[in-house]
Amino acid sequence: MRYILPTFALLALIGSLAGIKVAQISSLIEAGKAFAKSGPPPESVSTDFARELTWEGTLSAVGTISAVRGVAISNESPGVVKRILFESGQVTRPGQVLVELDTSVERAQLASAQARRKLAESTATRNRSLLASGALTQSQMDTDESALEGATAEVAGLEAQIARKTVRAPFAGKLGIRNVNLGQYLSPGTTLTTLESLDSVYVDFALPQQALGSLTMGLPVRLTLEGGKSERTGVIAAIDPSVDPATRNIKVRASVPNDHQEYRPGMFASVSVVLPKHEPIIALPSTGVVHAPYGDSVFLVEPLKAEPGATPDPKIKQVRQQFVRLGEERGDFVAVLDGVKAGQELVVAGAFKLRNGAHVVVNNKNKPEPSVSPRVENH
Repeated sequence: MRYILPTFALLALIGSLAGIKVAQISSLIEAGKAFAKSGPPPESVSTDFARELTWEGTLSAVGTISAVRGVAISNESPGVVKRILFESGQVTRPGQVLVELDTSVERAQLASAQARRKLAESTATRNRSLLASGALTQSQMDTDESALEGATAEVAGLEAQIARKTVRAPFAGKLGIRNVNLGQYLSPGTTLTTLESLDSVYVDFALPQQALGSLTMGLPVRLTLEGGKSERTGVIAAIDPSVDPATRNIKVRASVPNDHQEYRPGMFASVSVVLPKHEPIIALPSTGVVHAPYGDSVFLVEPLKAEPGATPDPKIKQVRQQFVRLGEERGDFVAVLDGVKAGQELVVAGAFKLRNGAHVVVNNKNKPEPSVSPRVENH
C-alpha cells in the first residue's frame, strides 16, 4: 500500500510532462505551417524606374594613335660623327642642325675644285676679249667655256656632298632618344633619333562594313584614353575606299588636336564616331540586370497580391522576373530593346538574392543616382 500513492504521483507527473511536450510539438507544427504559408520574410532592395532617353547615335571602336608628321632621322652619306647638336627629347625648329659628320676630305677636295674654277673663270674672261678681236678661234673659246662649266659643276657636287653630311630637322617637333655618339662611324640610313610633331595626331581605327553608309568626311569623333580624365574631339579625316576582305572592316582615320601633348604615337584609345541621327530609347540602370547563361533578366516590382479577404501590407511588394533583350551601354545605363517599358519599377540593388514572386521591401535611402557619363570624384 505504501507504494501505491508514489506510483500514482509519478504517473501523473509523466502524463503532465507528456501533455506539455505534445502541446509544444503541436505549436511548432502550426508555426511551421503558418511560415510555409506566408513564405520567407521580405528582402530589402533598392529600386529605380526604366526611363525614356534620347541618345546620340555612335559607332564605337578602339583606335591606334599616330603622329601627323613623324620620321626616323637618319644620315644619307657614310661618315664619322664629328658634332652632335641635340639632346634626347629636345624640341626642334625646322632646319635645325642635329648631327655633323666629318667632311675634312670633301672640304679639301672643294678647295682644289674652287681653285680650278677660279683659273677657268680667268681663262674664259681673257679669251672672250681675244675672241672679240679675232685673235682666238671659236673652238678654243668653246673649250674654255666647257672647262669653266665643268669646274663649276665639280664645286657644286662637292658642296652637295658636304651638305648631305649635315643632318637637319625637316620640320618642327619633339625628338626621341639619341642613338648616336661622337666618333661613331655611320653607314647610310642609320637611325639617329625620331622626330614627331605632336600638335595634332591621327587616330586609325576600323569599323564593320555595315557602318560604311553612315560615315562621311568631317563627322565628329570623340577620343578617350583608358583611365583618362577628359576626352578630345576631332573629325574624320580619311576613309579607306576598300574593305578588308579578311575582316570585312573598313579603315578610318580621324584627326584630333593634341595641344597638351597628352596623346603619343603608339597609344590606343576608345573612339566614338558621333552620328547626326538621334533616337529615343528605353534605358535602365545596368545594376538591375541579372546575367545568366539562359538569358538576361530584370525583376519588376509590382503590388503584393494578398489572399482573399486579407489586407496586404502597403510596404511589402512582390517581384516578377522579366527577360529582356539588351542594347548599347552608356555610363551607368543600358538600353533595353525588348521586355521593359518606360516607367516600370525594377530592382537595381539586391536582385541577386531574389526569385520570381519573392516579397520585397523597398529602401532607397542610400541608392546612388545613375548617370550616362559618370565621373569618379577621387580619380
